[in-house]
Formats: sequence, C-alpha cells, structure tokens
Amino acid sequence: MTSRADLVAAAGDSIAKGSKSFRFASQLFDEETRERSWLLYSWCRACDDITDGQTLGHDATTPTNPEERLDFVREKTATALAGKKTGLVPFDALGLVAAECAIHPDLPAHHLAGFARDAAGWQPMTEEDLLSYCYQVAGAVGVMMAQVMGVPASDTDTLDRASDLGLAFQLANIARDVVEDARVGRCYLPTDWLAEESISAIDPDDPTQREKLGRLARRLATHADLYRLSARVGAAQLPPRSRWAVLSAARIYGRIAEKARDFGAAAWDQRITVPKGEKLLLVGQALLDSVGRAPEMDRRNLWTRPRLS
Repeated sequence: MTSRADLVAAAGDSIAKGSKSFRFASQLFDEETRERSWLLYSWCRACDDITDGQTLGHDATTPTNPEERLDFVREKTATALAGKKTGLVPFDALGLVAAECAIHPDLPAHHLAGFARDAAGWQPMTEEDLLSYCYQVAGAVGVMMAQVMGVPASDTDTLDRASDLGLAFQLANIARDVVEDARVGRCYLPTDWLAEESISAIDPDDPTQREKLGRLARRLATHADLYRLSARVGAAQLPPRSRWAVLSAARIYGRIAEKARDFGAAAWDQRITVPKGEKLLLVGQALLDSVGRAPEMDRRNLWTRPRLS
C-alpha cells in the first residue's frame, strides 16, 4: 500500500515537471496545504494527460480512443472518491485529499465534464459556452483548491471567487494556445466571436488571420482581468500564506494574459512564458497585494459557477 508520504512525493514530482508556475507559487503554502495542493494537482494532471494523449501537459495529440480514456478516468475517480484504493498514484492522491478536505464529489465530476467536451470535439458557440468550459477545466479546480485551503462549503462567495480565478487562468491559457490548439484540431474561441472577425475556422498557418486572432486574444485577456480582480476579493478571506500563494499565482498567470494582449498578432510566434526572474518580481508584488486592502468588486455581473447538490 502506498503511504501518504509516497503519494505526496510522487505528486510533487508531477507538478515540478508539469507546471513550473504552480509549483513555484505552491512553495508559499504552509506544509500541509502545499502537500494537499500537490495531491489534488496530481489527479488533475493525470486526467488531462490521459484524456489528451499528452505528457505532463505537453505534446498534445488527438487520441484515437477518447471515450475509452474518459471512461477509464471516470471509473478510477469514482473508485477513489468511494474511499477505495486504485493502485494508481494520481487517483489515490485524489481519494486522500478529498477525504481530508471534505471535497464535494460534484466538483471532480464537473472537472471531468470539461474533458468529455474535449473528447466529443466540442467548440463553444457563445461566450456563455466558453465560460462554462473554463469553469469545468479550471474553475472547479479553483473551488477544490479553496477547500484545500480551508474555505468551508457554506462560504459561497469566497468559493465563487475561487472559481473566478480558475476562469482567469483558463482564459489566459486559451489566449496563449490559440494556434497550438488549432494544430491539433481544437478551438476554444466562440464561433460567434470568430464570425465577428470573418473567420470560419482557424488556420494556424495563415498569417492573414493573425491580426484578427490578436484582437480576440485581447478580448480573452480583458475577460481574464475581470475574473482575476474578483478573485483578489476572495483571496482576502484566506490565511496569510495561502493568500500570498494565490495572489502570486494570479499575478503569474495574469502576466501570461497580459503578454498575449500586448504581443497582439505576434503572440504565437513563440510560446509565451514567464521567466523565473519575472516570477520572483511578481511574487514580491503579490506579497504587497496580500498585506494591502483588497479591491472592492461586486461580482453579480460575472458568470457564476453551478451550485453543488
């Protein structure tokens, strides 16, 4: 039987290879919260890799058996949430952290619903579709992370804002990966947005589309700004170290969105990254954010996650 320490070590190795930004920010958590965040991440990373046919978030392909992969992930997730061992580190890690933090079972199901959309070759038609997908693949994870940090299920406003941060992260990711996604037959820009730019389908090798796509990337980044601002209000309710870690992640992922907006048509000439020195600066700015007064923002006009059963 794999011990808790072994699960944490394996999860830490996964995050070190699969998400340097999240690993960087997670070092700011207290030890218990950091370990639990790694356990949760391990499951999220494995689900993504298995369903997308990729390795640690890179080199995505189009699997020939997406439904089989999704069924496998659903089965192992259900087994883990039932308190049974799967013999697979990422799923046993989920079972452990879900039990320790009383994570609502709807949340992993919501997350897997995003992978089901990908398996079906789905594309959003409207902004509402886009935001619901962002919730599934990232906002639901934000809510689970908030529970890992001790936010009770009764604090719906803070959990809504944790979801908002996930939406901001995913909007940044979509802006960064528009061309890369198109190369593997995926598009997360709503069809009605594309129609406004007279684009019927994204051609990753068509330079005449780049200016139009740059405008859409700026639109994504502007949306990300709103949801990230909302998340700062929620972060004020967290313990000091968790607050700093969350605001650091918000700053780092926010920088990805900012670069996508600033680069415009050149945003996909090379992959957008945030170098370590820049991350250190952003972490310092996040420390000032964490001790300063949280911004005031009424989120009633923002998209809101579904309520749990």
